[in-house]
Amino acid sequence: MGSSAAQAEYAAFEEKVKRTVYLDNLSPKVTETVLKMALNQFGTVKSVQFIPNYMEPRNIPRCALVEMENSRQAGAVVSEISQFPFMMSGMPRPVRARPAQVEMFDGHPKKPGRRIQCRWLEASDPDFKIATEIKRLTWKHAAEVAFLLKQQLQEEEKLASQQQDKLKGNYKKYEMIDSIMTDGTARRLARRYNLHIGDD
Repeated sequence: MGSSAAQAEYAAFEEKVKRTVYLDNLSPKVTETVLKMALNQFGTVKSVQFIPNYMEPRNIPRCALVEMENSRQAGAVVSEISQFPFMMSGMPRPVRARPAQVEMFDGHPKKPGRRIQCRWLEASDPDFKIATEIKRLTWKHAAEVAFLLKQQLQEEEKLASQQQDKLKGNYKKYEMIDSIMTDGTARRLARRYNLHIGDD
């Protein structure tokens, strides 16, 4: 591929990045259809790409790259979700949104003029100690993330349980009110205490 063709391909990719939103903290129940229905209020969703998590294959929050029709629509999604709690699939988990970055895409075209070199390090290499420290920090970070994720899931389960209890309590109140209105108890009580009950 020629230099000008490579530059044109990368420029088109950069335009795609500008109109793409990175969504985080999605419920595992959220599907592509649910995402499209939720975000179509901001514009036209062109594509949805879920980002797989190979480290924690459990019931964890998901991430996705959502490409909108243009960068203005993508900006509206980020602005709205950043200002107000935005939930999908009835989960007590507000979605987070931010503009997509080039590094978030897999299989993107190579940036013209950029070269990446990789090599194995021997124990005698001066950079071996630095690489070993980076590896140790990576494992430490993974352990911290796993711990925080566990805490987050416990809090969400607790919140979901509280919401369910409140929903059941409110439904019981509604059933009781509906029952006393239907069997005439409310009208008898109103006459007894000289209260007025409207028909509406």
